Amino acid sequence: MKRRALLAGSMTVLSSGLLGGAMLAGCPAPAPPLRVALNAWIGYALLFLARELGHLRESTARLVEFPSNTASLLALASHGVSAAALTLDELLVAREGGLDLRVALVFDESQGADVVMAHPSIARVEALKGKRIGVESTAVGALMLSRLLEVAGLDATDLVKVPLTADQHVQAYTAGEVDAVITFEPMASRLRAAGAHRLLDSSRFPGLIVDVLAIGPGVDAQGEAHLRELIQGYFLALAHLQSQPDDAAQRLAPYQQLGTADVLDAFRGIHLTTAEDNRRWLGGEKAQLLESARTVGRLMHDARLLRTLPSLEGLCAPDYLPEVG
Repeated sequence: MKRRALLAGSMTVLSSGLLGGAMLAGCPAPAPPLRVALNAWIGYALLFLARELGHLRESTARLVEFPSNTASLLALASHGVSAAALTLDELLVAREGGLDLRVALVFDESQGADVVMAHPSIARVEALKGKRIGVESTAVGALMLSRLLEVAGLDATDLVKVPLTADQHVQAYTAGEVDAVITFEPMASRLRAAGAHRLLDSSRFPGLIVDVLAIGPGVDAQGEAHLRELIQGYFLALAHLQSQPDDAAQRLAPYQQLGTADVLDAFRGIHLTTAEDNRRWLGGEKAQLLESARTVGRLMHDARLLRTLPSLEGLCAPDYLPEVG
């Protein structure tokens, strides 16, 4: 159920569901549904809502839930899925590793959902010196940690870094194994319920953490129509959230394992991008995503998370967005 987490041990990647059986003579085989890898991160939740509302048909798109974005990337690499919900930094790592990925949709920009949650006795970021902090061994975890150290005026050696995957955040805190955690929704809300408080969040760092729908070369001509329907369904779900937030939150509560009010609170930590926003993010030579990717790429290169500055050629794929009007 994790976003941005490394797999603990091996995992069998689900293979593509191919249509089998005999076909009627002269009838072309229908395009198989687009398989999309994702997890329960709040920024991806509108895809689940689109399915709940009937805007996403099983014959068009199949949402394949994985426990982490790392697992989603493995599924992309093995052609088990054709698209995956990822963070921008993860996509840049994957592209450097040789995966031919493009961005067809920007889901959201984190504006507080990525957060440092700390024990109540830690009132200031400077007070983290000498403390144990849980953090994922991922690019987002490293980016948030580097910004935390910068704000606190600390060196990496001033903290005791405890590697944790996201599903371990709440348990490790409640067991007293860490004093603070770099985490995100919905774990942040669960940690708050366990007594932790918000020490620092991503609202301080605009453009640092962006969630995207990555598509691989497996989206062929037959799959393009399904991809367009998927994205249209996403925007219909966004409209439902905006017009009927309580109903949307109630439908999503089981996916997030949160109460309805907590789901709405979790959404407040991100800026969900509209179709118009996406045209700015993905369209033209001055696409906003290119600017963010350059910034994130430089930070990752400086932190030795990337060997070279990323090549951004062919990164944006705006052709699948709904037409204006």
